[in-house]
Formats: sequence, structure tokens, C-alpha cells
Amino acid sequence: MSTLDTLRARLVPWLVEKAYPLWSDRGIDSRTGGFVETLSQNGISLAQPRRARVHPRQIYAFAQARIVGWRGDVSGIARRGIEYFTAYYQRRDGLFRSLVDSDGASLDEGALLYNQAFALLGFAAAAGALDACLEFESRALELRRVIETRLRADDGSYLSEEGAREIRESNPHMHLLEAYLAWAEIGQDAGWARGVRSIAELALTRFMRKDIDAIGESYLATWQPAPGIAGRRVEPGHQFEWAWLLLRCERWHSGTVRAAALRLIAVGEEYGVRDGVAVNALYDDFSVRDGNARLWPQTERLKAGLLAAALTGERRYWSMAESAAASWAPYLNTRVPGLWLDVRSSSGDYADAPVPASTFYHLVGGIVALCQASTDSA
Repeated sequence: MSTLDTLRARLVPWLVEKAYPLWSDRGIDSRTGGFVETLSQNGISLAQPRRARVHPRQIYAFAQARIVGWRGDVSGIARRGIEYFTAYYQRRDGLFRSLVDSDGASLDEGALLYNQAFALLGFAAAAGALDACLEFESRALELRRVIETRLRADDGSYLSEEGAREIRESNPHMHLLEAYLAWAEIGQDAGWARGVRSIAELALTRFMRKDIDAIGESYLATWQPAPGIAGRRVEPGHQFEWAWLLLRCERWHSGTVRAAALRLIAVGEEYGVRDGVAVNALYDDFSVRDGNARLWPQTERLKAGLLAAALTGERRYWSMAESAAASWAPYLNTRVPGLWLDVRSSSGDYADAPVPASTFYHLVGGIVALCQASTDSA
């Protein structure tokens, strides 16, 4: 753990002393309490439409702040954030719309499964931050009921959006699993654990392609890969993210999830890590589709490596986690501390571009996992 402890000693102060203060000041609309979509590399909020996913992700990110020692207004940020999210994004039928402008006017009424999953996760995060589990589990259960009614397919999978009956996408299911795990760990309703088992089983039997031992992105309702590039796309970051989630499922699922998760890690490491970073996308023959490397796959690589190392004790997973954590340094080398460079090009350059708030949730998750791994090994 010595190398990881050194990396943790750099990353935690960056988060506590730089990132949380910056994003709590510049990343929140002072008029409404809602979260902004992006900051410029000068730390200025940009007037852009706001995706639904950003709000529960930021609530989650700030709800973890006490774990790493930030003493800011976690409760106030979480309460104002969840109030803004429900006021401006929740439709009359209970589902959450996709996009509003900076004044809260609807720009896209579509209800994506992806956004509903993050709404459930945001409720779980608010429950912890506000010590209000009963209140937010009640709200989460009602949303779960509407999701089951409006988006669940006959085979137990879920539609990515209303009316999209011919396609099944793995990514929104992954985040639904993440939300169900969060609630299974803190909630009272047995349906959360059943949901964990059901989605984990879908991952093992449907989304994980047996011919390549990897999670594909897009399938037909018949569970054949979708036509064209969509059906051939394999994302290394999602192999790591699914692996981290499946390893957490062992409490509620059979031992087969560990073997599957470790295979996903193996695919991500062998084919998806190039020049020390996890690239954005491969084809299903594992040739490179997109050689750029966003920051978020590096965070998921770290989380998967840490949990695999803790469960197996194998040195190779500690080494994987060390490599992943070390790869963050150039991304965090910004003019304004607390921001990040979100994309590394295939040539090794880091784009000086606006900073998406949505990545903060990944960064916080990685650093919290690093802190927990250090505590567990002490």
C-alpha cells in the first residue's frame, strides 16, 4: 500500500482543499441551488443547458465529502440540490426529463432509463447526507414503481427510453445496478436486493458476450449485438465499472459474479490500457475504436483494481490500482486547482477545454475508494 498511500496523500488534499471549495462556489447556481453543467478552465460557470444526470451525480459527490474530511455545507448543498432536481426535472408521471436550460425551462421531455437510475442514486446519497433514509426511500420506491411500470420489458430487462422496444443498452442497466446496490446497503425494502440479483444476472447472461468475455454496449431485443458500430463497441471504462459493481454483488448473488468481474478486468487491462491509460472505446475484436482517453475510465480502473485486490489479495490488482491512480496526475495539472483536463488525445496531449461537472462523481468515487482501501489495510 505504500505507493497507493503516497498517491492518496496527494489526491485527498486536492479534493478537500481545492476541488470541493471550487465546485461548491463556482459549480452551483447561486440563484437556484442547481448545479451548473460545466466550468471553463478559468473556473467560470458556462451558460449551457443542464443534463438531468449532472444533479444527482453532484449530490452524490458532495454527500461523500465528510468521508474525506471536507467540512463545508454538505447538508445544505444536498438539500438545495435535490429540491432543484425534483422541481425542474420531475415530470407529472414521476419520471425525470432529460434536459432544461439555465432558467429551468424544459428542453427535452424524454425520460431515459439512465437518468432515472441516477435519480435513484441521488435519493440514496441525499438520504445519507441529510440523515433522512425513510423520507428518501419512500421517494425512491415510488420512482422504482414508475420505472417498473413504464420501462421494464417482458424479459426482465429495461427499455433505455419510452418506446425504444427494439434495443437494450448495457450502460443504463449498469447505473441502475449501482443505484440498487446503494439502496440495498441502506434501505429497508427487500426489492432492492432482488433488483441487484436480477440486474447482475442480466449482466452475466445477456450483456457479457460469451465470445469475447466482455460487456457490449448495445443489443437488439433478441440479445444479438445491435447492427453496425453500436453493436461492436466495447468500452474499457465500462468493463472496469461493471467489474467494480459485480464484485459488490457477492452479498446478494452467487460466487459466479467474482469470476465474471475478474474476466472483465482482464479484458480491460489487456486490450483497453494503452500507454498507461484506459482508452475510450474498442471494437469487439479489441482493436482501438477511439484512442482518446477521458479521465473517468481511469477512475473506474482504480476502483476495480482496489476492490479486486482487497477481495483476492493478489498483487497484480494492487499494481493495477497504483498505475490507475498515478495516471490521474496530468489530468489534474490545471491553471486553476480543483479543475481537470477531461480528455487525453491518442497522441498524448491533454485538451484545454471546458470541464464537465459530470466527471466529478467519478473522481470523488475513486478517491473515496482509495481512502477506504487504505483504512481496510491498516
